[in-house]
Amino acid sequence: MISNSPLWGIDLGGTKVEGVIMDPQNPTAPIHRLRRDTEASLGYEHILSQIIGVIADLELASGLSHPSTIGIGTPGVVEPITGSLKNSNTTCLNGRPLRDDLSLALECDVVMANDANCFALAEALCGAARNAEVVLGLILGTGVGGGIVINGKVLNGHHGIAGEWGHNPLCGETRLCYCGRKGCVESVIAGPSLERFYHENGGEKVRLPEIVSRSLAGEVLASQTLEVLRSKFAQAIAAVMNILDPDVIVIGGGVGNISLLYDEATREAILRHLFNSEMTTRIIPPQLGDSAGVFGAALLTA
Repeated sequence: MISNSPLWGIDLGGTKVEGVIMDPQNPTAPIHRLRRDTEASLGYEHILSQIIGVIADLELASGLSHPSTIGIGTPGVVEPITGSLKNSNTTCLNGRPLRDDLSLALECDVVMANDANCFALAEALCGAARNAEVVLGLILGTGVGGGIVINGKVLNGHHGIAGEWGHNPLCGETRLCYCGRKGCVESVIAGPSLERFYHENGGEKVRLPEIVSRSLAGEVLASQTLEVLRSKFAQAIAAVMNILDPDVIVIGGGVGNISLLYDEATREAILRHLFNSEMTTRIIPPQLGDSAGVFGAALLTA
């Protein structure tokens, strides 16, 4: 059940800090939404001040009193045991008690989840996967991540890493991933990984949208690159489906714009790895676009 009170959220990104106040009765039409630059190069304390500043800006713009709870989406996850942030590509945040420091500075409760969880929550409650019981939200872009929502609640997991399918190993893959392991899903089907495959096999150094265009024009190597995406995505997601068996899978991120991920051939490829005789799970694109992160952050407080 979503609260009747306005919901406050912050999407903390590497380049921007975006804030929103949502009307829970009309969540896709925010009361106020604004942003500041993160200016992450200026360090941890400066990022804190930018978040605090966005909350102050929202208070001024809305005339509302200071919230009792704020939801924050982060690039990384809170380590449940220590309360410190980990796995963030904004590296100055790692090892720091961001949630506790913000709660103290803002004098309110802070609920925090990673950006993929916020994406999944927003799409589950307000977007493409409304009314589904088990939703898997995938981020498939520069990196590969995911979030799990069950009955409207984010599943964080014992270590805070639930949904991190991007660092599961793929059979037969040996490329070194930035995490130090070999053959991770992210090292094979993230956007830069597919671009690298195309270039290493004789293609020009071009971005993934151009590879998609060349495939549509009939270029063999471009089509082979997209078939790598299809076959490896199928193998990777079937492993998750065999454990989680979600009702709906929503795919965000730039790679998620590629239509073959939603076609019948991909469903057949998934079924070859699935421990079931049919595959009826809905696999769909998102509805909320770049709003999902900040909306999901606010919904953490519902």
